[in-house]
Amino acid sequence: SGLFSRLIGVLFKRVPKFGILLGYTAITGDSGDPGFQAATAASILSAPFINPVRMIEKQQRAYLKTTGKEKPLMEILGESASKNFAPLFRGTVPLMGHSLASAILGLVGQPKLQKWVQKQVGEFGVTGSASNLVASAVVSPIYVVVTNPLSRLEVIMQTNSIKGKSIGVFEACKEIGTDMAKFGLSGVFRGQGIGIAKAIVSLTLFHEGRMWIARLLKERNVRNGWMPKK
Repeated sequence: SGLFSRLIGVLFKRVPKFGILLGYTAITGDSGDPGFQAATAASILSAPFINPVRMIEKQQRAYLKTTGKEKPLMEILGESASKNFAPLFRGTVPLMGHSLASAILGLVGQPKLQKWVQKQVGEFGVTGSASNLVASAVVSPIYVVVTNPLSRLEVIMQTNSIKGKSIGVFEACKEIGTDMAKFGLSGVFRGQGIGIAKAIVSLTLFHEGRMWIARLLKERNVRNGWMPKK
């Protein structure tokens, strides 16, 4: 349930996030690797564009859990329209934090870590995609520990019925606090194992895809004589 929304969301979120990232680097004149400032700007400014898709995805999953049926997209939009579409932006604040952590660890931390891993394991013949996988495996637990509490906030705020009263950030934090009081740290860090596995696959595929596209574009530029002379 929510798979179609997820596919649209994964595709759609790249547009505002990388659009803002490119815009920021163009304005500041920083044409090097993405830094902390660029990652922060892209994460915060792109969140309002991404959040509605994530909200729809969570609503479909919550509805399936309670009724056994997937909630139609138009029904969700209709319920949101009755409240001026404000419900589609529930959970935007946690998403900003989630996106920031993802951008810093994925765009900034992972490439630097990969270079360090390549240096450390290169003498054992581990290079290229294999070193990228090792780097992802190292950074993924950090990523999951940082983002899992934020994901819990999103789930609490976005799975609540659109027709009902919205749950704010502080109310969601109180609910997590109640879970922690009852279940300990597992109340906030549920799903760590599957989250780490997902992060490893996601980070590896993301960077492998990004580097593959970069190689294709570089080869095209060299072939057409578009590379600047040194």
